[in-house]
Amino acid sequence: MNENYKKWQEAVKQAKTRDIKFITASGEPVELMGTPDMLRDFDYDRDLSYPGQFPYTRGIHANMYRGRLWTMRQFAGFGTPEDTNQRFKYLLANGQTGLSVAFDLPTLMGRDADDPMSEGEVGVCGVSVSSLKDMETLFEGIPIDQVSTSMTINSPAMILLAFYIAIAEKQGVPLDKVRGTIQNDILKEYIAQKEYIFPPRPSMRIIVDMIEYCTEHMPQWNTISISGYHIREAGATAAQELAFTLADGFAYVEAAIERGLDVDAFAPRLSHFFNSHNDFFEEIAKFRAARRIYAKRMRDKYGAKNPRSWLLRFHTQTAGCTLTAQQPENNIVRVAYQALAAVLGGTQSLHTNSMDETLALPSEKAVKIALRTQQILAYETGTAHTIDPLAGSYFVEDLTNKMEAKAEEYFKKIDDLGGVIPAIEKGFFQKEIARAAYQYQNEIEKKDRIIVGVNEYKDENEKIEIPLLQISPEVEKRQRENLKKLRAERDNAKVQNILAELKKAAQGSTNMMPILVDAAKAYATVGEMINTLKEVYGEYVESTEF
Repeated sequence: MNENYKKWQEAVKQAKTRDIKFITASGEPVELMGTPDMLRDFDYDRDLSYPGQFPYTRGIHANMYRGRLWTMRQFAGFGTPEDTNQRFKYLLANGQTGLSVAFDLPTLMGRDADDPMSEGEVGVCGVSVSSLKDMETLFEGIPIDQVSTSMTINSPAMILLAFYIAIAEKQGVPLDKVRGTIQNDILKEYIAQKEYIFPPRPSMRIIVDMIEYCTEHMPQWNTISISGYHIREAGATAAQELAFTLADGFAYVEAAIERGLDVDAFAPRLSHFFNSHNDFFEEIAKFRAARRIYAKRMRDKYGAKNPRSWLLRFHTQTAGCTLTAQQPENNIVRVAYQALAAVLGGTQSLHTNSMDETLALPSEKAVKIALRTQQILAYETGTAHTIDPLAGSYFVEDLTNKMEAKAEEYFKKIDDLGGVIPAIEKGFFQKEIARAAYQYQNEIEKKDRIIVGVNEYKDENEKIEIPLLQISPEVEKRQRENLKKLRAERDNAKVQNILAELKKAAQGSTNMMPILVDAAKAYATVGEMINTLKEVYGEYVESTEF
């Protein structure tokens, strides 16, 4: 300890300190300053190396954003397929470089628009899709060989993928030219979002069917977007998001290997999806640690030999749970900082939330501001000119190391419980997230954590004056009428024969994807296919944990 350091410590003791807790968004204490002692065992080649080189801490591409900017996506979907088709075209005309589809709750839960349980929810939180006819309308006039499409759907993911395959065939696009991602991450549904249908084990069988099919037929399609986003939105800490997401991903890898698939045949098409929360440096450290953990595990534990299998490619979305209904214009600022953290962390794709999303689905004006936020970041700030500019920072490197260590601690706990699915069945993830969410909210209530406009700097006379998107009840009426017409015009005997074939495949070991594509082309609906599978697999009921 040198003389200058001692003097500084004395000065700190004498200095006035603000009466707040200096903690990260995850509740971890923050060091006052980074020092060389934090990185006493630091080895550049082992811990960092160069971008595009193992262990990829600094990025997965040699020249990162100088070669290609991240894909700019805006999550879009509302009302009828016609409504969302117009929004897609609006976004593409304004410079968006990829489509990201939000589906309504009935679709997410595998129910048709005319299902009694769908009443009041059709088209409200996303676009209503019950059949291939809806999907055809959704992508009318959009050449899917020129656009990368991401679809956020999980339990019925195999059906929506079948619809997209059918559209590709109708447009004359070879499947090996179809680009995009389907979320398809069922494990995080049991952990956080709760939009599951079947029990975990048959759900894993369905996912491996999709991996197997896409590995053979769709080499540019990302078969799973292993999602920490919803885990974080449920209240997880950054370390929990990191560990639980990667643990889910490794569970999929193990299931595919158990099926007999070569890890290097499918691993390059696995992608990840992370949240970018408010704590700037913690988020950057999380992204950097994620790449390093993933590369080491894929190479050393799962025996992947192709360097592309070691690359953790990820999409980022700014944190919806940080947006406030109070003073919603402040959300523009929050989103900008979160987007900056994602870019400095090396994301490949980015969605920026709109300022009005706590109040309604995004309006066109709010969506445009969110997209412009990315464009300003890309073209005006200079951020994309250099790679991983925070590398070598004592504070950031120490934070990255701590994030990795905490993830490894969680991996051990999960392994001790028997793996991800047994841990889900025992309520482990749910309890860990609930504790973290309680702590975070408690800090807000006590004002240990300041949320501008919510528990401090409030405007008691505030009036919301931003335009909000309204979903008309006519959407549900129109979708129900369309389904009635579809069922009257299609070959119903053909639909029933294919559904019988699907049930037989579900009872056996035949890959179900080709049958689902045939069902899609016959205009079987989402609900009809899901109900057929329910006859075999049943429905999952989560055990209650206190």
